[in-house]
Amino acid sequence: MVFHRARAFAFASVLLLIAGSLSGCSSAGAENAGEKSPAIPSTTQAPAAPAPTAAPTESFYEFLAGIRSEALGKGIAPATLDAALNGVTPIDRVIELDRRQPEFTLTFEQYLSRTVTADRVAAARAHYAENKALLDAVGRRYGVQPRFIVALWGLETNFGRSTGGFSVVASLATLAYEGRRAAYFRDELMNALEIIDQGHVKAADMKGSWAGAMGQSQFMPSTFLNYAVDWDGDGKRDIWHDKGDVFASAANYLKQSGWNDGETWGRRVTLPPGFEAKLDGLKRPPSDSRCGALNRLTADKPLGEWQALGVRRADGGDLPKARLMAALALPEGPAGPALLVYGNFRATLKWNCSISFATAVGSLADRIAAR
Repeated sequence: MVFHRARAFAFASVLLLIAGSLSGCSSAGAENAGEKSPAIPSTTQAPAAPAPTAAPTESFYEFLAGIRSEALGKGIAPATLDAALNGVTPIDRVIELDRRQPEFTLTFEQYLSRTVTADRVAAARAHYAENKALLDAVGRRYGVQPRFIVALWGLETNFGRSTGGFSVVASLATLAYEGRRAAYFRDELMNALEIIDQGHVKAADMKGSWAGAMGQSQFMPSTFLNYAVDWDGDGKRDIWHDKGDVFASAANYLKQSGWNDGETWGRRVTLPPGFEAKLDGLKRPPSDSRCGALNRLTADKPLGEWQALGVRRADGGDLPKARLMAALALPEGPAGPALLVYGNFRATLKWNCSISFATAVGSLADRIAAR
């Protein structure tokens, strides 16, 4: 959910919908988004819903007429608009899911235990082995370790099995008309129409989550236009069916987000007694990023400085002596789990702005490698 996909977070806990979808999540399928935490807006994800607005003053028919007129002005072919918009009606289920509030609170550890399961690890290893040649080729071209591509694939759509069954055009039209986030979803609807017009997918086959996140990588339409890749050169960026396009698109997103294949994501660590008193001097000023989780990391320091401050590996051993910069992440405060994270962790946060999700991606990738 690289929107792609599916979903702000309290730093102390992860809110999760167990029985349904998460609000505005690009990074999960229509009804499977409960596998991940809700997300603050990111490049791949729809923004969190604000307070309700007044009911639309125009009919849905009038709204679609306006969409058609705007799309024609952008050069989208009439035939494309006929195929995509004829017969479209509002989807009540989409509005219901958009307005639903989280019902359960999971701790950081509970979230990881439900996402990085033994079954998922086994499946990830099997899919890695099955697609190794393709994954290695994609990894070499984009400079992204294949195990992270597989981890994202597994967490987003259960390795392509849960991509969502909603019409992306109808879902986006419903959300744009309903008005709570009209401007955002209207833009995404225009992007979806452009994708169809470019011939990457037929309107009837453009399926995804209730929030418009599409395909096995769960990209929002804007993310698709910016990052999706035609790996096999057939003229289509097919993130629904073509594994090469799916893997390369995910890798391209990570690379463009600053991924470095010479580093990993981070590690669990332990803190010395009394460490909370040192935190004020380690905090970083809030950034202007749309991803609030980035503001919850400390300033970067060399690993040697963290070692000097008493931070150790989870098993109590010394930190690596590598010349790496790392930030400290404390999902539940100084008394809870502690992580030292590198630049690749931040790249994952651009995919889904959740410390829990980014940790799950790294943890699953580690388990894929740990045979």
